[in-house]
Amino acid sequence: MALSENLQYIRARHNLTQEQLAEQLDVTRQSVSKWESSLSFPEMDTLLKLCDLYDVNLDTLLRGSLEQSQVSDTARYDQFRNRFTWRVSLSVFGILMGVVLSLLCEARGLPEEICGAVLLLIITVAAVVLVSCGIQYDQFCKRFPTVADFYTQDQKDAFQRKFVWLISGGVGAILFGTVLLLLFLSRYEDQEPQEIYIMCGFLTIVACAVLAFIYAGMQCDKYDVDKYNRENNPTPKQKARQNLIACLCGALMTLVTAAYVGLGLAQNQWESFWWLFPVGGILCGVICIALDPFRNED
Repeated sequence: MALSENLQYIRARHNLTQEQLAEQLDVTRQSVSKWESSLSFPEMDTLLKLCDLYDVNLDTLLRGSLEQSQVSDTARYDQFRNRFTWRVSLSVFGILMGVVLSLLCEARGLPEEICGAVLLLIITVAAVVLVSCGIQYDQFCKRFPTVADFYTQDQKDAFQRKFVWLISGGVGAILFGTVLLLLFLSRYEDQEPQEIYIMCGFLTIVACAVLAFIYAGMQCDKYDVDKYNRENNPTPKQKARQNLIACLCGALMTLVTAAYVGLGLAQNQWESFWWLFPVGGILCGVICIALDPFRNED
């Protein structure tokens, strides 16, 4: 009974006649009529084609309610993506704030070994969280390769307004922090620990801006449900390019981490090489944009 009702719902939602749906599925109108009347059942190839055409889950098509799934978050997609966004954002924020804490320890006169150990500890915790988030995201995608776009247009428009302020606010914060940094350094140049405190303040502003950027970007990605569905149902060519992007970004960040640890151990100046991680993140972004497997899609 669920299949017949779901077929009628698909036709009503997309304003299709039985003839039009039959033409898309390469069957006769009589076949569609029998399916909707529960007099016969389509073949598996036809069901899979129907799922691909209208971005629906096979289990929901056969045993659930497409109408209900279209208006409710049955997979708890929104809750998962919000939690995923905050964990990733705060992990990166924590790494940058670890640099700040390391500098403050140095300003208080603690040994450089302790300052470096504090930073490495924070990076380790953040790395564990990021890795676990990646594994959980992969598991979620395998369990729910397709989700319904249950977000209303009002919800999407409301976030787009917030997105503009998050990005512009982050850029403004960095520019404002740069101005303050230059003003304070001109007054307290070569005066420690004042110079270190000034740098800590600037890095804190940068960390907050980066937090806003990552949060805004990942939330924007959350609302693009069509992109999520495409990424989890790629063509072989798109899947190969996704794997290439993952390998390149993974190798790049491994190299960045190795360079940071190597330079830190060799020169014992852990706080001087924090910039390697933002640069690595930017390069990963460039790789993703350049090799985007869906860049030719509408």
